Amino acid sequence: MAIVIQPYRPEHESAVQDFNRRLQKSSGDPNLVFSQSAVPRWLPPVGNSPVWNEFYVAVDASPGEKPSVRGTYALTQQMIFIRGKGLERIACYHHPLSEGIVDRKYASVGVLLARDALARQPLLYALGMGGADTPIAKMLKALGFTLSAIPFYFRVMHPAKFLREMHALRKARGRRMLMDIAAATGLGWIAIRSAQAAASVRAGRPNAGPDFAVDEIATFSDWADELWTQAKETVSFAAVRDANTLRILYPEHTATTRRLRVSHEGAAIGWTVVGIRRKDAKFGEMRVGSVVDCWASPKNMLSVVRAAVRALEKDGVDLIVSNQNHQAWRGAFEQAGFLKGPSTFVFAASRKLSEMLQPLETNQPLFHITRADGDGLPANF
Repeated sequence: MAIVIQPYRPEHESAVQDFNRRLQKSSGDPNLVFSQSAVPRWLPPVGNSPVWNEFYVAVDASPGEKPSVRGTYALTQQMIFIRGKGLERIACYHHPLSEGIVDRKYASVGVLLARDALARQPLLYALGMGGADTPIAKMLKALGFTLSAIPFYFRVMHPAKFLREMHALRKARGRRMLMDIAAATGLGWIAIRSAQAAASVRAGRPNAGPDFAVDEIATFSDWADELWTQAKETVSFAAVRDANTLRILYPEHTATTRRLRVSHEGAAIGWTVVGIRRKDAKFGEMRVGSVVDCWASPKNMLSVVRAAVRALEKDGVDLIVSNQNHQAWRGAFEQAGFLKGPSTFVFAASRKLSEMLQPLETNQPLFHITRADGDGLPANF
């Protein structure tokens, strides 16, 4: 086995398709698939774009054998703001796939992919991964990455539907029966509404606050630059969210997410991006809305969260979910009646990146990380 990792080019496309077929056939998992195109459909490297994707393939060029792809990965190159240090270019490591998943002969390929990515960009992170106990998370930790879970928040809009359709909670027969009884009698409605109200009280529920207006916008313009400048010093770490970057991440033609500007007395005070999540077995037949991304100064965060809830409520969702790391945003979601649940959304920072983010004890609670970071946008909506 002679593995060489190189940029994904058009001449590799047929070998990648063969690689995908082998993974899917051996695993039975239709999600084990890498891009069939060497040119990224999401965030292609175009012109002077500040954020783009790069694809890499691990080619097995063993003597006497036809070259085969045995692994793949992607890097999202982007600009990050680190308080006290300014802007840095870093990369998100995502979609690593190794033939070692289905053939132990290639068990070392996964580590080769991660080390290659680190060699190309030492300021590297990964996000999501399904939790800290998954093989990829454990491998990154062994390579010196620092792992932390990004808190998960949810608000139930229709308790009876939630109790009947939240399949992730209904696996045990006894619990399933109790949830059905709670849905049928109305006790579940009372319990869930009470829990959400209690979350608001514990978070120090404020007065109604200033009136705000919400407008669905086609694109982000100069007002978003002003908000970015006003609020960036309240975070210790965040992907750049200026108007130019936001236009690339959330282009006008995107129908899966909605861009909302929140204003007070005619001036923008924040923005949020909301969307309807794709069907997922763990949510059954529920219509699940997500607060995908958001930005505001701390004093206006609650208004932005409330604006997102209003918009998704009008969409008729049964459940609203969001991942939020910044402590002020967490407080705003709790004030808006969101409950905290177990999180499988993990942030992994390479050793070099972790060094730049020290001291983690004080800086980590101020990381602004949402579900929009990493590679989650096209995959989840």
